[in-house]
Amino acid sequence: MLLNQAKTREALQIMGEMFPEAHGELVAGTPFQLLIAVILSAQATDVSVNKATPALFAAYPTPEALAQAPVEEIIAKIKTIGLYRNKAKNIKACAAKLLTDFNGEVPHTKEELMTLPGVGRKTANVVLGDAFGIPGIAVDTHVERVSKRLHICKQDATVLQVEETLMKKLPKKTWVHAHHTMIFFGRYHCTARSPKCEGCPLLFLCQDGQKRLGIKKN
Repeated sequence: MLLNQAKTREALQIMGEMFPEAHGELVAGTPFQLLIAVILSAQATDVSVNKATPALFAAYPTPEALAQAPVEEIIAKIKTIGLYRNKAKNIKACAAKLLTDFNGEVPHTKEELMTLPGVGRKTANVVLGDAFGIPGIAVDTHVERVSKRLHICKQDATVLQVEETLMKKLPKKTWVHAHHTMIFFGRYHCTARSPKCEGCPLLFLCQDGQKRLGIKKN
């Protein structure tokens, strides 16, 4: 059985009490730098991205500088991040498109952001929320896992369906913070391999956790 709207909000409130400091962990000084950092974070950890971006942003702080940079030089600066070759091409092309299509500014709509190389729904939602405070829920692996373990959404839901379900069940003004809260909960508590089910304050709501611990419902 899926959690209803009230139970979903209760679950998020408890997660929020567990991780009141939940926030985006990518380090960036401008919306442009955040956009580049989020593109680089696909299938990579925020920690690995934050190690590489200081040198990258020092060399290429603006779309103009990055668009003109040779791909091999970009690669050299992000080589410690997974899929670095593809990502180097994407961020260079992204910077160029920002200049040709958006006057060098990061656009403020999901549709426009998704026209940029390397930018999908998740990246667009993160940038809108963290750079501009525009409500959205970015579904990464943590958000998807937590949503399915807690039965907030169906187990076979697509990433888009997870996003739409969360948007229906949570107040719009909480979307950005809810996304960060769920990431912290998934990253540091309800982990992929060894979730901390025992003693979890959400156990009473979590069918998966109860099953793992062999708790039978009356």
